Amino acid sequence: MQIALFITCYNDTLFPETGMAVVRVLERLGHTVVFPEAQTCCGQMHYNTGYQAEALPLVRRFVEIFREYEAICVPSSSCVAMMREHYEKIAVVAGDRKLQSEVAALLPRVYEFTELLAHRFGIEDVGATYPHRVTYHASCHSLRSLHVGDVPLRLLQNVRGIELVPLEGLEQCCGFGGTFAIKNADVSGAMLEEKLQCIQKTQAEICTACDNSCLMHLQGAMHRQRTQVNTVHIAQILASDSLASEKRKGRS
Repeated sequence: MQIALFITCYNDTLFPETGMAVVRVLERLGHTVVFPEAQTCCGQMHYNTGYQAEALPLVRRFVEIFREYEAICVPSSSCVAMMREHYEKIAVVAGDRKLQSEVAALLPRVYEFTELLAHRFGIEDVGATYPHRVTYHASCHSLRSLHVGDVPLRLLQNVRGIELVPLEGLEQCCGFGGTFAIKNADVSGAMLEEKLQCIQKTQAEICTACDNSCLMHLQGAMHRQRTQVNTVHIAQILASDSLASEKRKGRS
């Protein structure tokens, strides 16, 4: 299958390795991945900050660029939640019936990365190997908007060599919430501290999630506190076997 990758502006700017890992996993499974270079932002930042009119051109651009693809993979549950929960509303408010129809036709082909693997392909073992002690943080959008449930955990449980440690308060928010962390810094910081305490109790080497936004928030605090825990997007763990293979090839 040909799959279009919507990398998200957040990952493209700060965490490009996430997109590269997604490509490795999908190609390992026999799919062709294309990257439409004209893609920009899903509009979430604008919409959630009150600039809803400014989000409209971004909705139109997304539809224009991705309308022809059989499947669109997005390694960010918050961006997929933006599309599913608000794109049709934006089109309705704009009075654009054509856009509303196009959005309705496109959305069933948009998948968060772990959804694509488990729900579209029916795969829970991607052939990864990752010999580390890992704990998983469930982001709010993945749980409450996309309802992915334990799909990411099932994918991780099938990774060879991994020691997967349950996280106390799994469903508890990390306190990021985009601009929430800026506008409500004290509340965000308190939520973050509670989450960090739970992560540290696991004695994990790695904390993973489906969203780099949460992971950036967590990593920043753990770095300031000089903990030994690192953060890694779930796609990088699931791509780990192919990453190791490439390193071996480079040495030969």
